[in-house]
Amino acid sequence: MYLKSIEVHGFKSFANKINFQFHDGITAIVGPNGSGKSNVGDAVRWVLGEQSAKQLRGSKMEDVIFSGTETRKPMGYAYVAITLDNSDHKLPIAYDEVTVARRVYRSGESEYLINGSSCRLRDVQELFLDTGIGKEGYSIIGQGQIDKILSGKPEDRRELFDEAAGIVKFKKRKNAAEKNLEEERLNLNRINDILSEIEKQIGPLEQQSITAKEYLKLRDELKVLDVNLFLMENERIESEQNQMNEKISIGKEALETANKNYECTKEEYDKLELEIEECNQELEINKNSLHEFNLTKEKQEGEIKVLNEQILAIKQSDSHYQSRISAIRDDIQSKNEELEQYRKAKQEIDSKIDTMDEEQTSVLEILGTIRNKISNCVKQIEDCNSEIFDFLSENATIKTSLQRYETILEQNNIKKVELNQKLLRNKSDEAIIESAISQQEETLKTITEDILKQNSANSSIETLITEIQNKIDSITITLNERQQEFHRESSRLESLKNLTERYEGYGNSIRKVMEQKDNEPGILGAVADIIKVDSKYEIAIETALGGNIQNIVTENEVTAKRLIEYLKKNKFGRATFLPLTSISNKETGFQDRVLSEKGVIGLASTLVSYDTKFSNVIQYLLGRNIVVDHIDNGIILAKKYNQTLRIVTLDGELISPGGSLSGGAYKNSSNLLGRRREIDELEGTVSKLDKNLKELAVSKETLKSERMNAKQQNRITDKRTEY
Repeated sequence: MYLKSIEVHGFKSFANKINFQFHDGITAIVGPNGSGKSNVGDAVRWVLGEQSAKQLRGSKMEDVIFSGTETRKPMGYAYVAITLDNSDHKLPIAYDEVTVARRVYRSGESEYLINGSSCRLRDVQELFLDTGIGKEGYSIIGQGQIDKILSGKPEDRRELFDEAAGIVKFKKRKNAAEKNLEEERLNLNRINDILSEIEKQIGPLEQQSITAKEYLKLRDELKVLDVNLFLMENERIESEQNQMNEKISIGKEALETANKNYECTKEEYDKLELEIEECNQELEINKNSLHEFNLTKEKQEGEIKVLNEQILAIKQSDSHYQSRISAIRDDIQSKNEELEQYRKAKQEIDSKIDTMDEEQTSVLEILGTIRNKISNCVKQIEDCNSEIFDFLSENATIKTSLQRYETILEQNNIKKVELNQKLLRNKSDEAIIESAISQQEETLKTITEDILKQNSANSSIETLITEIQNKIDSITITLNERQQEFHRESSRLESLKNLTERYEGYGNSIRKVMEQKDNEPGILGAVADIIKVDSKYEIAIETALGGNIQNIVTENEVTAKRLIEYLKKNKFGRATFLPLTSISNKETGFQDRVLSEKGVIGLASTLVSYDTKFSNVIQYLLGRNIVVDHIDNGIILAKKYNQTLRIVTLDGELISPGGSLSGGAYKNSSNLLGRRREIDELEGTVSKLDKNLKELAVSKETLKSERMNAKQQNRITDKRTEY
């Protein structure tokens, strides 16, 4: 078995598809530094199943894909295939030539192929076991691997010897078998636990089975009785239904009669409407005639006026026109008579119109009466429907009562039979029974008194049990709420501690320096770590500190110098260090005057708490910052002292010497000072909640024991009562 070829495409620096052919003898790949020689060895390790990106000189598996250059686009996948000659069948596969390939995409999807067929990583690993070719085998030794093998642990070197000896496959199979045996042993233990639990339940389950069988028997009897009762009820309901059907048929006949009357009335109404329509048409014709008559009248009156004027004009020739006047007078008289006739005709037409209006009114009254009859019929139908629903509800009530009465009757019959049997047995020895009865009556009286006492005691115990159960339920609800609050606050506290330990919110250089705190005991912490502030002053103090809040306090200048060299060497960035031995405090001469001004709360250095050894640092950072209540007083104060003060407001506005103003707010800004305070508050809250949870748990257990004692006492009382 020997290597024939390696095909690489898109792996690391191999953007183009390359096929390395290996012939008999030794094949060497040479080239300058950075030409990609080691990438060939990485490709072989990768195709044989290497899962560690670190072993492939990368940070994540996506780094093995060609990432592109200025002139070439990045590849979407990496592909490597290795071909081996298997003519000696050293590999356990029925092929003379074996090609193992691996492909990975940027989306994270990966696949393995053996001779073009998809397979698992495990199949590839098992194929090369005991051949020395696997990813951990001795046939592939990369840069620095020889020194690692020589200086490694004996266990690591033994793996190479096991691989060379050909026993790795059997050791892995042995480990897998032992692991499976251990899992099976655990499964057997679980099965035994389940069997023991089931055996404990056999007795109660057997009793429950007997109860269930008795229940099924009684249920079948009840089902038969229910069927009989249903049949009887069905017969009764059918008879009532027949009666209701008769009533409904009568109602339907009445409804049909009403409908017929309604139809007749409707026909009469239609006829009357036609007559009214004809009268309206005739009235319209008469109105038109009257209108024409009025026009004619007006025309004739105009002619009369004309004639009168002519009469006046020809008065001088009266004799000549006398005959003409008489003729005209006759004509006027005839016209007046005709006018009188028209007036009489108009009066007759008006009387006919009044008569028709009266007939229309009477017809409308008849129509209203018919509509009232229809509404009454509809109301009767609704009443019938409501009576039907009442009958149905009454039927259900009667059915329930009948069922109860039949049950009582059956119980009375059973008691009657028992009493008759006892009476027949006791008639033969009446005297003995009477004496026994008197004794039993006395015993019964005594037992009844005991039962009453025990019932009273049981009721008080049950009341006590109920009260205890209510207390337990209340404590359980409170306990659940406290547990949720405890877990919520604990999670928040843990999250804040993790943020603090990782120095989230600090610059990268600060985090890198604080990671060296265990190695450098001279690091005392960041400025935010050495001071504590009341919550109402947090914004003002953090504004006053500004970027100085991330300064690192050290014991001396030597420690600061070493840390600066560390940052420079690793190019982690810049940081500001405050050595305790070199920081000095300079007093200001205006403090007393300024502190008495309106709105001044105090110096920022007096509003924080800290260890006394940090006094110079705190005075250096905050000793020149004046804290005021709001910006208006700050502006007045700055103007009064000629813009020489550094003033901070409680809301975070900053007035610098010279008169510049800074203010506003950042979205989701990290409060480094508040984080410490919040951790202290959460620790106190979590401690109180934990204590409260323990007290509630103790109270709950105490109440449970009281409830158990009460139930035991109740069971003892019940046994005495049964006895």
